[in-house]
Amino acid sequence: IADDEATWIDRQVTLHGYLGTRGIANKGLTFTELHDMSLESVVQIVSTATKHADSISLPHRLLQDLAHHTPVVVEGTLKGRQAPKTSKASKHGAPVSEKPTTITGLELKLENIVPLNTLPDDLIVTEDTVFGPNQRHLQIKHDETIRDALRFRSKAARFVRDHLADSHGFEDFETPLLFKSTPEGAREFLVPTRSPGLAYALPQSPQQYKQILMASGIPRYMQIAKCFRDEDLRADRQPEFTQVDLEMAFASGEDVMRTVESTVRALWKRMLHIEDLPLPFPRLTYEEAMSRYGSDKPDIRLGSEITRVDYMLPVDLISKIGPHAEPIVDVMKVPISKDTSSTRKFVVDFMESAEALPFLQNPDGQPGIFIVDSRKPLQGLQPFGFEAAEQVDEMLALEDGDLLVLQARKKLSLAGGSTPLGNLRLALHKAAVKQGFLPAPKGFAFTWITDFPLFSPNSDSDPGQGGSAGISSTHHPFTAPKSPEDVDLLLTDPLQATADHYDLVLNGVELGGGSRRIHNAEMQAFILRDILKMSEVRMRDFDHLIEVLRAGCPPHAGMALGFDRLVAVMLGRESVRDVIAFPKSGRGQDLLVKSPTMMTEEQLKTYHLRLRDSQ
Repeated sequence: IADDEATWIDRQVTLHGYLGTRGIANKGLTFTELHDMSLESVVQIVSTATKHADSISLPHRLLQDLAHHTPVVVEGTLKGRQAPKTSKASKHGAPVSEKPTTITGLELKLENIVPLNTLPDDLIVTEDTVFGPNQRHLQIKHDETIRDALRFRSKAARFVRDHLADSHGFEDFETPLLFKSTPEGAREFLVPTRSPGLAYALPQSPQQYKQILMASGIPRYMQIAKCFRDEDLRADRQPEFTQVDLEMAFASGEDVMRTVESTVRALWKRMLHIEDLPLPFPRLTYEEAMSRYGSDKPDIRLGSEITRVDYMLPVDLISKIGPHAEPIVDVMKVPISKDTSSTRKFVVDFMESAEALPFLQNPDGQPGIFIVDSRKPLQGLQPFGFEAAEQVDEMLALEDGDLLVLQARKKLSLAGGSTPLGNLRLALHKAAVKQGFLPAPKGFAFTWITDFPLFSPNSDSDPGQGGSAGISSTHHPFTAPKSPEDVDLLLTDPLQATADHYDLVLNGVELGGGSRRIHNAEMQAFILRDILKMSEVRMRDFDHLIEVLRAGCPPHAGMALGFDRLVAVMLGRESVRDVIAFPKSGRGQDLLVKSPTMMTEEQLKTYHLRLRDSQ
C-alpha cells in the first residue's frame, strides 16, 4: 500500500496487525494506529460513533476499549487523507526518518474489528519500559534495533549462501549434529543415550565431516552451521554459535583466502553499500602481529605500534622496569594530548582505576610510564640517556604530551593470543576515547594473520587434544605443516614448526580461521600418535578419519567465519548477543525458557546416569 497509495483509495481491505496509539477527537471520532504484522509500517484507523438501538456500534466500542498492542484483524474502506505538513525533527533541527513508515495519504474507515488475542492488565508498555532477558519476546517486539539486527542477519546469511553458490560453485550440505567425542581442542557437550555408557557429542565444528566430504568427491562444500563448545563465556562467545563453514578440494590456503576475500567484499557492498573494499587484504605473520601490536588479532586502526628497544637502553633503566636478567624491552607511544598536564592527569586516573590492576600485577614488571615534555631535559626522558632518548625521538616522532610506555618481558618466543603490552595498548586507547582525548576508530581494517605455530605448550585452561607430549595443536590436529622444512622440524623441534593456518581479523576481532588440512593418512596418524602422543584408546577415536584419508583423499583446505561476530562487527555491536534472537547469558542460561534445567530422577534413570557428590 505504501508504495502506491493513490490506487488504493475507496478499496475495501482486510488488514492484520497490532493496535497502536489511540486518540479521541470531537464529534465521536476515534483515531488509532494500526501497525502491520512486521511492525514496519502504520496506517491510521478512523471510526465514527454511530448509535444502533441506543448503543454505540460494537466495532467503534472495541476500537476504544482494546489495549495497545492487541493483535487484530480489521475490515474497512481506504480513504484519501491530507498528509501532515510537519515532520519530526531532532534536537539539532534536522529531520528524523520515521520508523515505522507511516502511510500518510490514506486512512482506513473502520467497518469491523476482531481481536485475535488479549493482553494482561499487568503488561504495561511505554516508551520508557525496559524489558529484561527473561522477557526476550518483548525485547524483540518493542525494540526495533533488535528486529533490524535480526533481519540484517537473515539477509546476510542468504546473500553469503547465494554468493558462494553462484560465484564460486559451492554446494550446501548439512552435517550431523549428533557426532562423537574426539579431542579437537575444546570441551564438548555430551548427549547421553539410553544405551548404558554410550553418548553422542555435539560438534565443535563440522571439521571432520567436511574433510570426509572432500574425500567423497565433493569439490566445494559450504554450510551455515551450528557449533557447540563448552567454554568460558565472553562478550563474543556463546556455548552454541553459528559459522559460515566452507571447504575446497584440490585447493590451497591461498585459494581459500581469495574466495573469502571475494565473499566479504561482495557482502560489504550488498549489505553496507561500501564499494570495492581494497583487495587483497593486508597480511601479517603471527610473529609480526604479536611483536608490533601485542595481539594475534590486532586492531591496526589504533596505531601505537610496539617496537623493541632493549638494545639501545642503559642497563640501569632496564634493571628498574622488570625482574628479569637481560629481558626484551618494548616501547609504545600513545598520543593523548598536546597538553602535558592533561596527559599526566589521564595517566594518574588510569593507573588508579581497576582497569590498570592487571598491568600493575604483571609478573614481568610494571610498565614504565613517561610523558614527553619539551620543557624538561631530554623531553622528560632523562632515564633513557642522551643517545637512547634521541633514537626513540627519531623512531617515534615524539611530540609534547605523548605518552611513552616501556614494558619488559622474558627473552622467549612470543606465544598465546596477546602480550601484557598489547593488552595495555587496547586499555589505554579505550580509556582515551572514553575521555575524549582520542577519536573513536572508524572504518573497517581487515588483516590476514598467517604462519601460526603448528603446536603450542599445554596450558591449564586449555584441554588440548589429550596427548601426553605436553604440547597441543595450536588450532586443531588436522592442520598441515606449511613447508617441507616444517615437516622436518616435526622430528627435531615440533614447537618451531609453522602451520599453514590463516585467521581473518577485522578491527581487533577474529572473524574466523582456516588452514590447509593434512590429507595423507600416514602423516595424520604420525601427528596424533608420535607428536601429540595420544593413547591407543584416543587414537581409535580417529580411526574413521584415518580410513577416509587412506581412500585417496585429495589435497584440501577450508575456513570457518564466525557468523555471529561477523554480523556484530558489521552493525557496530559490542556483543554477539545483540545479533542473536535467543542468546545465552554470561552463565550459559536462556533466561526466557529457563534452560538448562536440572535432570529428574526419572531422566537420570533412563540414561543410566548418577550424580556424583560435588566434593
